[in-house]
Amino acid sequence: MSYIEHPLIKVGTVEKRLFQLDLAVSALQESTLVVLPTGLGKTVVALLVILVRLDKGKVLFMAPTRPLVEQHTSFLKNILVAPSTVVQFTGETPPERRMVMWDEARIIVSTPQVIENDLLSRRISLKDVSCVIFDEAHRATGNYAYVYIAQRYEKEGRDGLVLGITASPGSSAEKIEEICSNLRISRVEAKTDQDPDVAPFVHQTEVEVVKVTVPKEILQLRNLLEEVLEQRIEALSRLDPSGGTSIQLQRASKKELLDMQKRLSTSIARKPTPSLYQAVSVLAEVLKLKHAVELAETQGTESLAKYLERLDMEARSRGGSKAAKRIAGNPRFREAVYTLERLDVDHPKLMAVKDLVEEQLKTKDDSLIMVFTNYRDTATSVLEFLESSGEGLIRPVRFVGQASRVSDAGLTQKQQTEILQQFREGTYNVLIATSVGEEGIDIPATDMVLFYEPVPSEIRSIQRKGRTGRARAGRVVVLVARGTKDEAYRWISDRKEKNMHRQIQDLGKFEISTAEARQTQIGSVGVGEKKEKEKKENGGAEASALVYVDSRERTMAKRLEALGIGIVLKVLEVGDYVISDRVAIERKTAADFVDSLVGADRDLFRQVGDLTRTYERPLLILEGRDLYARQVHPNAIRGALVSIAVDFGISIIPTEDEEETASVIALIARREQQDRKAPSVHGRKTARTLKEQQEDLISSIPGVGPVVARKLLKCFGSVEKVATAPPEALQEVELVGPKTAERIREVVGGEYKG
Repeated sequence: MSYIEHPLIKVGTVEKRLFQLDLAVSALQESTLVVLPTGLGKTVVALLVILVRLDKGKVLFMAPTRPLVEQHTSFLKNILVAPSTVVQFTGETPPERRMVMWDEARIIVSTPQVIENDLLSRRISLKDVSCVIFDEAHRATGNYAYVYIAQRYEKEGRDGLVLGITASPGSSAEKIEEICSNLRISRVEAKTDQDPDVAPFVHQTEVEVVKVTVPKEILQLRNLLEEVLEQRIEALSRLDPSGGTSIQLQRASKKELLDMQKRLSTSIARKPTPSLYQAVSVLAEVLKLKHAVELAETQGTESLAKYLERLDMEARSRGGSKAAKRIAGNPRFREAVYTLERLDVDHPKLMAVKDLVEEQLKTKDDSLIMVFTNYRDTATSVLEFLESSGEGLIRPVRFVGQASRVSDAGLTQKQQTEILQQFREGTYNVLIATSVGEEGIDIPATDMVLFYEPVPSEIRSIQRKGRTGRARAGRVVVLVARGTKDEAYRWISDRKEKNMHRQIQDLGKFEISTAEARQTQIGSVGVGEKKEKEKKENGGAEASALVYVDSRERTMAKRLEALGIGIVLKVLEVGDYVISDRVAIERKTAADFVDSLVGADRDLFRQVGDLTRTYERPLLILEGRDLYARQVHPNAIRGALVSIAVDFGISIIPTEDEEETASVIALIARREQQDRKAPSVHGRKTARTLKEQQEDLISSIPGVGPVVARKLLKCFGSVEKVATAPPEALQEVELVGPKTAERIREVVGGEYKG
């Protein structure tokens, strides 16, 4: 075995592989997307590019997740002679500290969100960056931070170079072209495991499909839910004939139903009618019921039970949707809930997981196994099932994302890192992961990957499979429930993967060597032409005005920047945009405006009150034409608008969409700052009174709204006394029935199962 020799890397740390060197040489010639199967050293290709570009300036290396960032940082520090040249950026590092680190560092490894935030806040500049590396480059679509960072790098970088790396660019030429266009990439270099120079490093991966038969008891439960679903689909086809027949709607995918939802919302914005409002609500029922049916047949009774419980909680809560309330009140649905509570059979997939895991561990007792599930509830069910029946052989752990929800706490980034390390070391030998485990986890010795269900996405499927077969031969097992959506998803995934492999084989011929070619082949303007176009649009100035933008308004900040407005991201206590010492703007979409009237916080008038108290010329931008799309009486909305204009003296500016809003803010900023100083941020939001905080606390309990909360507090006198009151005493309060009393006791007195 031979190793790469370079003065910046430690001797004997990086194996020399010719295909990696070839890819790096190509990537150094022009901005390149490198496509290489998982486990074949994409990070080494990035390292080779870094070693050359460091002489020209600092290098920015980005990855989409914190564990992946930590993995890259550790790799670079371990092999570089001077590990201090590498710094890691996280959101936990104070912004002022990041500014100092940026100036001093040579290699910065970070998530893109942190870099985007620092660019928008003007804490860093990309002018001295010689190379930007985008790991998992297939993420560079839509509004993802990669896209904005590439745009900024194109404007600021001097003799810059972009390297994108991925194992799964997409199954269509259009998707690959979009990635290249968004990252300002002009060349694609691809390798497959069939290439002669790659094949010696590829380990055989066996793919098996294990089919299970769903028990008749679970199918009967599913049939009850399908009866309710069929009723709602028939109602929907009557309300919106353009949506198709009931048969077409029954077969419609989730994406097709979501597209229908957008179309209905557009129709409401143009010409609202009672039937359209009703159709939107019934469609929401259809989506919820379809999800319940899919859980029943492909996931298991525990996952379904948790989902139905959340649906029931939503129906009982004051702010719950009418769709949830109608579903929960349906006799057939209640029968399904009753049947589920008394069901004593498990989904056969659970036993299949146990058997497959035990078989693998008995064959090779030091095996590391990953089990992928689409849903957290299923991950929990699999964990509990393996813990209860593993007999010490199986040591499972759950690996999920950071977001938390009711009764299901997420994992912090630190916890994720610790779990992965314990899995690598063998403390745990079965990692049960949701989609958070699909990308970029460095676990070279995984022996088996088990799909609890097929995924209809070629990128996700390839990412999952890539977790095995790295250091040695691996095994992939896909569970499929006969006669369910599993079979359709399996077919879709296979077809898309085949298309992707065909695209990758053709990518070696895919080269765009000039800006003119890039314009014709990728559909984007050339670099020089683009900059000139932006300069003209911005009146020839790089920043014609400066606006302080609340840190939650990143999307609008990027739009304003594109219009030539200087941006400073900042946590604003009053307003969303500060234009000058006297002008500040609160922005509300139509949906936000209505929510702030009827939602749990109901803080609209507090916000406009703070605005008019703090700034001499307060403005409210009301964005969108669907102000009356919600089932809220129009007079309530009109009354709020009148109060804002008359009582608070705030001018209301209507806009069509985000684009028009950005144009309006840019125009106001340029006019206001012609003869005035730069903007000045001041003012603090009004603190909630103790009375309001107490009411909010009690009203947050499902089934208890503001009215009931006030009655409870008036009756008992304090939050503590409400929390400790027995159900009988609670029911003596007006509007509090047995169910509400039971729910209060359950929330405040139930055992925490975090």
